[in-house]
Amino acid sequence: MMAIVHSHSKAKLFSLALLISSPSSMLFADESSVTLDSKTVSEATESFSDSYKAYKQAVLDRKDADVLKFAAQAYTLGKQKFGDSSIDTANLGLNYASALMQKDKTLNKAQSAERKVQAHQLYNIALAVYELEYGEESVESIDPLLGAAQTNPDIKQATSQFKQAVEIAEDSEQPMVLASVQMSAFDGLKHTRYYDRKTRNYALNAFDIYKQKLPEDSILRLEATYTAALIRMAEGKSSKAIPLFEMVIEQFSKLDYSHPYELGSHARLVELYEEDGDSESSTKHCIAIGSMSPWLETQEQSPLYRLAPEYPISSARRGQEGWVQVAFTVDEYGFVTDPRVLDSKGGAGFETSSLKTLKKWRYAPKFVDGKAVAAESQVQLDFTLEKG
Repeated sequence: MMAIVHSHSKAKLFSLALLISSPSSMLFADESSVTLDSKTVSEATESFSDSYKAYKQAVLDRKDADVLKFAAQAYTLGKQKFGDSSIDTANLGLNYASALMQKDKTLNKAQSAERKVQAHQLYNIALAVYELEYGEESVESIDPLLGAAQTNPDIKQATSQFKQAVEIAEDSEQPMVLASVQMSAFDGLKHTRYYDRKTRNYALNAFDIYKQKLPEDSILRLEATYTAALIRMAEGKSSKAIPLFEMVIEQFSKLDYSHPYELGSHARLVELYEEDGDSESSTKHCIAIGSMSPWLETQEQSPLYRLAPEYPISSARRGQEGWVQVAFTVDEYGFVTDPRVLDSKGGAGFETSSLKTLKKWRYAPKFVDGKAVAAESQVQLDFTLEKG
């Protein structure tokens, strides 16, 4: 019998590009037992084998549409071959659920939601099989449990499932398993109302484990480092965030391409150093961003660090609103120089405040032929009062 390998990964999943039409009744309806003659069984086995081989090849080739197509086929045919309660069928279901959950920009909101419902059903079916086979608190059940949590529309239930997965991982006494599960739980809860200090600690604990177990250039360790840095920054602990962002940059700078975390670390260090009044340290990160990001003549530059202009007290008292359009030069170090008013509405107070504030902004400089150069830019600052 062919062994079925569950290819779902908690860290990375395969991306998709095409919605494969599969009638819901075919995938999820309760099916009565069917008696097959030997010829039918042989044909079904051969057909399944072909589909599963095609699925594995699509995974290797990173052919997104085929991954989804053959995952669906292999799951449907595998149920006939192995039966609904087989671990092999459960693994095929996990592969199919993973495929369904990949981002696909061609889908509208309703289609994406439908996929998520299908994936959740598959994860629940697999979880029931795993728990029956290995036990409800088994390490083996973590994968389908996390999948069920990640696709659960009830965030309260999802939170409970994430916590259950973490507790199982803690009892496993396997640090790398625990770190992976904790990062999955953190990612699943960080933007929900159930985010709390315990959830925050999931990420920080995972980071500590990866520091002990993985080399400095491990992608898993660097991703956890970046997350830990963001947490420290959000907590206002710049002295802890800065070395973590610097660590991310040091490792990714060795690559021959720009990684989003490297760019993000540079941008956040500009903000942190400027808030600490260390423009010299901020400058090298402004320059680094300029060298990493292609600069188009038609694009508008975006500030890496900016302060809101102070609202003139006299204008606020009068209930006066306005705006100021300013032209300026971003020099080769990312500083704003020579700010000048092009047009304005509301009076001189708005103009003075705008010019004063812009001098504190920082930009990524323009690069030409590998060298930072000065470039012109413009911005409009709006002064509005809250109503009511």
